[in-house]
Amino acid sequence: MDLAITEARRGAGLGEVPVGAVLVGPDGAIMAKACNAPISENDPTAHAEVRALRAAAAALGNYRLPGTTLVVTLEPCVMCLGALVHARVESVVFGAPDPKTGAFGSQLDGPALPFFNHRLKVLGGVRAEACGALLRDFFRARRD
Repeated sequence: MDLAITEARRGAGLGEVPVGAVLVGPDGAIMAKACNAPISENDPTAHAEVRALRAAAAALGNYRLPGTTLVVTLEPCVMCLGALVHARVESVVFGAPDPKTGAFGSQLDGPALPFFNHRLKVLGGVRAEACGALLRDFFRARRD
């Protein structure tokens, strides 16, 4: 989670909402890391999770990423849920819950949807306070 938090801080420094993601391979090696970038890339799909999946898939030469774990500072949204299922990521570890758009329990129990042909293991709340503080501080500074 520390690497994901570092990525989130990097994104905040670029003016992006501070969300960071790290994709860990089956052997424990870091496959990819990314921060949010929809503003700087003019791309509504450039969430940290999707960017990490894209980087790992490109490096691996395969859009399937079985046995991997995504570590992300904020509970993923429904778009990212779909990308994670299609990539066959094995598990997701997230920090802060997202009460507005979280698709891993806050607004939707996405991984339990019966029509998905792949099941994700989920662990939420890891370093939730630190991850949430990044977001609160970022938005507080924007309002001031």
